[in-house]
Amino acid sequence: MKPTISAPLHILVLHLLVVLSASQDFDFFYLVQQWPGSYCDAKQKCCYPTTGKPASDFGIHGLWPNYKDGSYPSNCDSSNSFDASVISDLTGRMQTNWPSLACPSSTGLKFWSHEWEKHGTCSESVLDQHGYFETALNLKKKVDLLQILENAGIQPDGGFYSLDSIKKAIRDGSGYTPFIECNVDDSGNSQLYQVYLCVDNSGSDFTECPVFPKGRCDSKIEFPTF
Repeated sequence: MKPTISAPLHILVLHLLVVLSASQDFDFFYLVQQWPGSYCDAKQKCCYPTTGKPASDFGIHGLWPNYKDGSYPSNCDSSNSFDASVISDLTGRMQTNWPSLACPSSTGLKFWSHEWEKHGTCSESVLDQHGYFETALNLKKKVDLLQILENAGIQPDGGFYSLDSIKKAIRDGSGYTPFIECNVDDSGNSQLYQVYLCVDNSGSDFTECPVFPKGRCDSKIEFPTF
């Protein structure tokens, strides 16, 4: 006779499967921060937000769920669209730490909406909309990239610094190995554009990256002014 699972046990098994599935939606996050001087000193140019020129500091690009094989989920829940009212208490911090430099000038809402709908909806198993943005803000505050670099004598002064020295400064200052993404200015110089640090899949703390994005920089790169 084939054994059967009692109803309560059957429900428990289903619940555990759902929890397990949710916990395995992705493996880690990239916290990606962008140097505004490099964004603006490139072919696409830039426009300051309607609130004015941002501070000369790294700004958040996004908090992106990723898989260990290098791929990533995106646009995971079209029913959970961005709602600015949900993060109304974070707006001031967002404008300071997560500004949009895209043209035309904007308040940032379109940028934040894109980040939530493309990336944030894929982290719903651990972070709701408010939690997603607040987590990114808190992580940025925890590791102050500009202060770390300046402490190592690496200044956004238009000078050139070795890629290895930038990586070492961030690793020594944060405790974690970064990935550095470069872009190119109008003169063809490779410049410090974005810094990737990895975060565990609960969003609670930084971790070593299991895989890095593809891309390369020159051995010496410019750190432009802003």
